[in-house]
Amino acid sequence: METVEQILLPEWLIPLSEKEPSSGDPVFTNTAVVIDKGLIKAVGDRDEVLSQYYSDDTLELPNHVVTPGLINAHTHSAMTLLRGYADDLPLMEWLSEHIWPAESKWVNEAFITAGTQLAIAEMLRGGTTCFNDMYFFPDVTASIAERAGIRATVGMIVLDFPTVWANDADEYISKGLAMRDQLRHSALINTAFAPHAPYTVSDKPLERIATLANELDCPIHMHVHETAHEIEESTARFGVRPLERLDQIGLLTHRLAAVHMTQLLPAEIETVASRGVNVVHCPQSNLKLASGLCPVHEMLQAGVNIAIGTDGASSNNDLDMLGELEQASLLAKGASNNPSAMGAFQALYSATMGGAVSLGIDQITGSVEPGKAADLIAIDLSDPSTQPVFNPLSLLVYSASRSQVNHVWVAGKQLLKDRQLTTLDLDEVLEGAKEWGLKIAQNTAS
Repeated sequence: METVEQILLPEWLIPLSEKEPSSGDPVFTNTAVVIDKGLIKAVGDRDEVLSQYYSDDTLELPNHVVTPGLINAHTHSAMTLLRGYADDLPLMEWLSEHIWPAESKWVNEAFITAGTQLAIAEMLRGGTTCFNDMYFFPDVTASIAERAGIRATVGMIVLDFPTVWANDADEYISKGLAMRDQLRHSALINTAFAPHAPYTVSDKPLERIATLANELDCPIHMHVHETAHEIEESTARFGVRPLERLDQIGLLTHRLAAVHMTQLLPAEIETVASRGVNVVHCPQSNLKLASGLCPVHEMLQAGVNIAIGTDGASSNNDLDMLGELEQASLLAKGASNNPSAMGAFQALYSATMGGAVSLGIDQITGSVEPGKAADLIAIDLSDPSTQPVFNPLSLLVYSASRSQVNHVWVAGKQLLKDRQLTTLDLDEVLEGAKEWGLKIAQNTAS
């Protein structure tokens, strides 16, 4: 009998190992998951697994469902420190009159440190094991994520105008590539080119990014077609809609994770599908900013890979992926007048494997399969809100809350144990966030 680091014995397992479960039922019972050396070593029948493997750390999980960890495919983690700072405003007014001025005044390495720690604490306690970030000082975000043990893709942000991080597009790209080189041996942190949006990045840097992404086989993470105003501005400036412009530049490929995509024509959906573009759906942020509705049902029918993101906590206002995938499912049904649009399985798939595909890490994470990283979560369904249990998958998507996430593993390391963080001091994180909140509020009031 082989000795391994840990064996999980959940009441239910949803492995997400197939895009559409051939059995018709994606939920398995009487199973065991073997974790060793950061990887999932075996998944199978409980008795059979226990006859082959032994661990001093065998964890019985009655009333728990184990799934792959959730992947937050779009966020701005350090913006947790601007949560609630400027609410109930349209996107461009929110950005230009409130968020960009606040960032210019406050964002520095200390801000990024405190905000990212707060974000990671919130995400881990909600079952997120990987996040795709776009923000300033990505090197700081990478360092904090690695120390906390969470998986992340950090964006090599690019803008035309100067910020606290760089002065022009060339410097953004140069600093991003230097960071990418420093992180090349990291087991947890990947990088992606992150041009902010078509309206903030001109053709020349976008052309360079297209070339570099192709040479380096590197993902691209970008806000695209977020609002009607963006479409109007592009038509006036460039004579074409943003997607057509990006297509002319060569950015519409399987490497692109296009975020929001609320303004799409049927022909554009066909183009996105044919180019293999990934779409990151952020339903709550889009609803809160009244940016529009992403046509998820139509894109799924066209074969587009859909991932799910929270966006930043300043426009959501939380990083709750369980809440986000429920919202995504319900919104798809309402928008399409079709109750089967984005069912429970598709919603969970989008929040796990869909996210992994969009980041190019689907061979590493996103499902519970032997050989993949042990990025796992265990959710307790014994709460009154998730009883009785007719269908654990349905309860997970439509009833469970993030407070029911009891355990989280990333690369086999347990980062949340019985609701307690193991790599972050929650009291220190909260104290740091409180201090920043008071500082910003006092200076804003004065």
